[in-house]
This record gives sequence, C-alpha cells and structure tokens, in this order.
Amino acid sequence: MIPLKIRFLGGTREIGRIAIALKTEKTQLLLDYGILMGRPPGFPMHVPPKEVNAIVLCHSHLDHSGAVPIFHIQEKKAVYGTQLSFDIAELLISDLIHLTGYYLPYEYLELRSMMRSCVHLDYRKKQTLGDMDFQLLDAGHIPGSAQALIEANGKRLLYTSDYNPNDTCLLSGADGDYGRLDALIIESTYADEDHRDRETLEKEFVEHINDVVERGGTVLVPAFSVGRSQEIACILAAHHFEHPVTMDGMARKVNRIMMNHTAYLRDSKLFRDAMHSTTWVEGWKDRRVAAQKPGAIISPAGMLKGGPAAFYIQKLGKRRDNAVFLVSFQIPGTPGRELLEKGRCVIDGKMRKIKATVEHFDFSSHGGSSQLQETVKKVEGNPAVYVVHGAEGNCEKFARWVNEETGLKAVAPKAGDTYTV
Repeated sequence: MIPLKIRFLGGTREIGRIAIALKTEKTQLLLDYGILMGRPPGFPMHVPPKEVNAIVLCHSHLDHSGAVPIFHIQEKKAVYGTQLSFDIAELLISDLIHLTGYYLPYEYLELRSMMRSCVHLDYRKKQTLGDMDFQLLDAGHIPGSAQALIEANGKRLLYTSDYNPNDTCLLSGADGDYGRLDALIIESTYADEDHRDRETLEKEFVEHINDVVERGGTVLVPAFSVGRSQEIACILAAHHFEHPVTMDGMARKVNRIMMNHTAYLRDSKLFRDAMHSTTWVEGWKDRRVAAQKPGAIISPAGMLKGGPAAFYIQKLGKRRDNAVFLVSFQIPGTPGRELLEKGRCVIDGKMRKIKATVEHFDFSSHGGSSQLQETVKKVEGNPAVYVVHGAEGNCEKFARWVNEETGLKAVAPKAGDTYTV
C-alpha cells in the first residue's frame, strides 16, 4: 500500500500562512494556503502548481486563503469549500490586493480566475479526487468555516483548521463526529488558556453596555468584519438591547453576503432581526452622527489597526462617559493591545491617554485549552497528532500535553517537515 504523506508548508509554530500538502501516488491536495499578514506578507513554502490537483479552502480568513490565487496565475486549480467561504474570501482578498498589491505575486485577474475555479461543497458531502475522498465538516469558527476529513489508501485524516466546539449566538459548535482516525492535525491557538462561559460573558457584556449608554455615553466595539461584528449584533438583539446600534466598515459588506447564506447560521431569524435593527453607516455624515449620540457602535478593525474604528476612538476616547469594549484577541504591537495594556492610543496625531473606559471581553471563535484536550481525548483510533497554528510556544506545549496525558504520539512540526501515515 502506497503511504499517505503529509508535508507542512506553513502555519507551524506560528499563526499565519497555514498550508498543508497531502500526497498519495496519484494525487496531491492542499489544505489551505494562507499568508502571514505584514508588509511584505509572508507566504508558505512553494509548491509547483502543476504538481497540485486541487486546494481545499477551510475558511475565508487571509491566514488560510490569502495565497490561494497563486495557483491561478497560469494554472486553474479547483478550489473546494463552502459557497459562503468563497464569497467572503473574494471580499477579503480583493481588499488585500487594494491595500497590499505591490507586495503580492497576483492581481485581480488571478482572483477572478480563482473564483471561477471554486467548487461548492455542502457539509458532509463526499468528494472524490484521484485516489482521495474528502468531505467538509462544520468547524463552528466563522460562518462557512470547515474542517476537512480525508480518506486515502485506507487511512483517515482529520484537519480541524480553526475550530470552535462551543455554540455561540451566531453559530453552532463544531461537528466532532470524526469516526476512527489515523492522523489528526489540530490547531493550538489557545492551548494554554480557557475561555469564560459564553452565556455569562454575553450577559455581563450587555449589562456593561447598558450602564454606559444609560449614563449618556457611547460604546465603541472594535470587531472583526467577518463573524465577530455579526455575533455582537446578534448578542445585543438576543438580550433585547433597546438603544441604537450602528455598524460600520467592511462588516456591512459581510452582512450582505451572509444575508444570502443564512443556512450556515445557528438562528437565521435572530440574525435577520439583528441586521434589521442595526443602522448601517453609509458615509461620513452618518459616522459623525453615530459618534455624538448614546448607543453602541460596532466597527472594524478589531485591533484598531485602521478602519472606521480608528476614527471613532479619536472622537469617543476624549470623554469619560464613553467606553471602548474590545471583543477580540489583541496581538502584541497592535493599537488595541497598546490601549488594553497602557490605556492610550493616537488622538489628533499624538499618543495620548484616553478618558473613556476600556474593557476586554473574550468572545473567541476558537476552542480553549479544555476543548482542545477534550477533542484529542475523545478521538477514536490511535492517530498520530500534529499540532499547528499556535504562537508563543503553544504548538510545542500542546504536543507535549498530548504525549504525556493521552498515550498518543504528537509532534509540533516545523515548516518543510514531512510525515507518513
């Protein structure tokens, strides 16, 4: 029997540019092909396009999707995924080209070629490619996100990509019915940290917003355009928040895309209600009005690196009765992290202490350490475990836990490492 080979091309011992190649005698399949955000962006290890049969895109975030158009410069490789992932990826990659085009090896033409090569797969629908069968499972991470289950040469491999086993206001938790596995490739973003109970966190979040607004203040909620912005709107709607809610930035375009794909959401009625009760900013006049009235403003960027949120914080940060509620992880070196740790940001061109209240609410779209551990403990069979997508030693840390606590063999691969299943 010809073995199934796994080659790790990126996303190893780091978060960003995730890419994994699976190869049999006849077929080579790529699982994701993302970028590491920066100027210039970082790319995974190169694979000659002529040697690749197809790509599985597990979700739309650029660290998973941003380098896929490289396979459409001269070739036209099939890209498998959910339709919602494709539609959002098109928006995000288009924005990336607009902002970073000088540093990219592709342009809009290649993005259009990629979109014409997309093949929509429903969850749990089997697809055959050469001597491989694969299917997508709901990942619960962002709308349309998927895990990939691959069968080849009698072996079964599961790649979690980014996943969240917990139900949220927006999405149902990840599908964990994997069956017997010979290999498990698992993320480790929060290998050393658990998240608070979601229900308690939501209640506290809404209470704190109410407190600020009822005192006459405005709350800025910097949030990622994809998933987090919509989830915050759903939380406010679910808790019958009675004050004005304004949404700005790219989140509005994502809202429109998601309105066409509500089957991926946990509660489509709640989502529609949330969207209809939210005011969408159409221009600078709306933006200035929103900043002057009590209410909640949901706006990218989630880490305050640009977007309308950078405008709002300059207006709202000067007054004690306002607040900034961060709802995403803040990467070191970002304005959001600076605000969280030192209470300061750029206002009127200078770094200043802000007067508004600053709080952090951990609405993560990844499983915490307990969920990661539970996933490995519950898996059937005796799979080899490969730990990826973790920064600050989390890949190594989680691989060590698996080795010590479960009896399974785990490694934290490095870029370029190849393993046989």
